[in-house]
Amino acid sequence: SGKEVVARVLHEQSRRKDGPFVVLNCAIMRPEHFEVELFGAEQIAEGQPHKIGLLEQAHGGTLLLDEIADLPLETQGKIVRVLQEQTFHRVGGTQKIGVDVRVIASSNRNLQEEMQEGRMRQDLYYRLNVVPLEVPALQERRDDIPVLLRHFMNLASETTGLPAREIGDDAMAALQAYEWPGNVRQLRNVIDWLLIMAAEDPIRADMLPGEIGSSAPDVVKWERGAEIMSLPLREAREVFEREYLMAQVNRFGGNISRTASYVGMERSALHRKLKSLGVQSSDRLRAKTGGGASMVGGDGDMATPPTVN
Repeated sequence: SGKEVVARVLHEQSRRKDGPFVVLNCAIMRPEHFEVELFGAEQIAEGQPHKIGLLEQAHGGTLLLDEIADLPLETQGKIVRVLQEQTFHRVGGTQKIGVDVRVIASSNRNLQEEMQEGRMRQDLYYRLNVVPLEVPALQERRDDIPVLLRHFMNLASETTGLPAREIGDDAMAALQAYEWPGNVRQLRNVIDWLLIMAAEDPIRADMLPGEIGSSAPDVVKWERGAEIMSLPLREAREVFEREYLMAQVNRFGGNISRTASYVGMERSALHRKLKSLGVQSSDRLRAKTGGGASMVGGDGDMATPPTVN
């Protein structure tokens, strides 16, 4: 849902912005490794110096405990003491180490329920739950996608040295229509992939990964989908009407009467519509095959579609 992105913004807007921003993903850490990772250790192997834990690394800055509900209860108790006393001991050590750090916690679970079920300490919950923020899933805030996309595109460009890419209107519509089960992390991975793999600029909907492109609205998949998605409704409707009527006129060999009957319009009304859309009337329509031979309808009433720009 972008919890880390929000936490990083909070850090960058705080008085600690010049300090480090350190992240511990509790969901991927083995229980026996938590304390060494957080608090460090005086000696982790024979002949090796002490290990600096994440708390020390975050001194003067911010420590994000992502998925804090996965933190073992014993370690939760030690975190409470650090928040209260601003000191801790490295694993295997006796020296008190002072630390000045803001702790931000995040979780995909309901932490009140975790507390009621005994999986989260009550004192830690209330110590951390000073200013709670809810970050909705990405599919619930699709208007954020263009902003996040530009942000991640610039980050990826800086990291790889590749130029940032432009996203076409059809591709943007497809990205905003997708459900994003992997939330912001998935969006970032897709942007990294597009920066390297997309063949042209701007990026079109048909260049997106298959699972995203297949979920795009049907209009986006049209040959002129990129153009349509960039237009206001009135102009988009004109583009569609022009393409539709030109296709029907060609279908009936340029015969306006038959075309009008099929599309459900009066012949005079169809003439006016074709003229307003820039489709020129003429006495005959040259066939696409047959060396320039004329195709003449039963009533001799023909229309020749112009070249589409």
